[in-house]
Amino acid sequence: MYINGKWIETNQKETIINPATEEAVGEVYIGGQKEAEEAIQSAHQAFKTWRALSGNERGKILLNIAAELLKAQTPIAEAITNEMGKPIADARREVVSAAAYLEWYGEEAKRVYGEVLPALDTAKQLMVLRQPVGVIGAITPWNFPVSMITRKLGPALAAGCTAVLKPAPSTPQCAIEVFKCFERGGLPAGAANLVIGDAEAIGKEMTSNPIVKKITFTGSTNVGKLLMRNAAENVQKVSMELGGHAPFIIFDDADLDDAVASVIGTKFKNAGQTCISTNRVYVQESIKDEFSKRLAEAVGELKVGNGMEEDTDMGPLVNEAALLKVEQQVIKAAESGATVVTGGSRLEDTKGYFYAPTVLAGTTDEMTIAKEETFGPVAPIFTFQTEEEVVERANNTQYGLMGYCFTNDIGRGMRMMHQLDYGMVGINDPAPIVPHAPFGGMKESGIGREGGTSGLHEFMEEKFVSIRTNAKLF
Repeated sequence: MYINGKWIETNQKETIINPATEEAVGEVYIGGQKEAEEAIQSAHQAFKTWRALSGNERGKILLNIAAELLKAQTPIAEAITNEMGKPIADARREVVSAAAYLEWYGEEAKRVYGEVLPALDTAKQLMVLRQPVGVIGAITPWNFPVSMITRKLGPALAAGCTAVLKPAPSTPQCAIEVFKCFERGGLPAGAANLVIGDAEAIGKEMTSNPIVKKITFTGSTNVGKLLMRNAAENVQKVSMELGGHAPFIIFDDADLDDAVASVIGTKFKNAGQTCISTNRVYVQESIKDEFSKRLAEAVGELKVGNGMEEDTDMGPLVNEAALLKVEQQVIKAAESGATVVTGGSRLEDTKGYFYAPTVLAGTTDEMTIAKEETFGPVAPIFTFQTEEEVVERANNTQYGLMGYCFTNDIGRGMRMMHQLDYGMVGINDPAPIVPHAPFGGMKESGIGREGGTSGLHEFMEEKFVSIRTNAKLF
């Protein structure tokens, strides 16, 4: 762990397992409430000096850290692949993405603008200031274990906040590698602290300690709700990026080759283990057979294997529990009438938590797979007749994070943009996420935004100031 600029050891260790080989890939020291409290105190002390730096000074440090990340791309990428199974090429891209968030917020740190408001009374001057909220607690997931750190800590540090980070239990070595870059990049002691270990104890300390002014979390909706309830006790600010159930809508005028490639990219990258992964593929009735055939052929060409092999397209699921969940969803769908077009089972001839890339046809809205987030490499195909029908069905979920729509009708694309109840919509675009755009969802997919100016303002308070310029002593 990394607290107040020092690497901390404890008398407890935890072994990290590679999901592709089921073998140990390292050990890390772990802690709990005590270490979390120490880290919060460290961040509290550092806040006084970190917030006092100019935005330009903070930004330069973030740019230095971004450069350190890129220098360490290889060991960081290898840590990602060894801990959670992502193909090494995708892991390298994640490191580049992580650096991009620090670069963008490093530049944006010097652009924290206030406002001057027109006053009704000419003897007054009205202003709005934007100031850092204070110490923040950040909890990051395992599926993007590096870029999610910088997407949270980048804007927080740029705003003048200090932080305590708890990474996912399965990917702590990734976080350690990132914090080595923080150290080499010149981040002052205490500005960012790393606590690894007991999730319940650390989370409870974060949400009960009045020093912590904001919680930022990415993970499941159920855990997010628990953190929000706990944070309410101290009226902590929260931003939550939670579960998703993304629809991918394909109209009969779409470019089918492009649509197939895009479904592959949004469904099978990271073995379907992303919050914006396609969960429901809606195909207009007239093209369902041709689309299903092309998709099955493309899926059948994917190479599944150890992510450390350069030509691997898809790695394993993160653990046995994740594998069982996917397996059960497919079994239930088949029992309810769905047809397995390709895949449909775990890979038995190898070690690791591998599930074959799968396409299902004949799926219906009543099936579990149509309602619960899969977080695995299964693409269920649903059919629809009309635009109005598919909009209603796509929106009929508690989630509202990401939606995709493919059509060559510009008017239809504009209508879908407005009608889909999702925080982000890709029209003929399977990869819309960039550092300078807001990322977040509607409904039970979260609250608040990450990325862009919106992400920076999540870590700031607005303060209104009114000055009477002709004031006299009372």
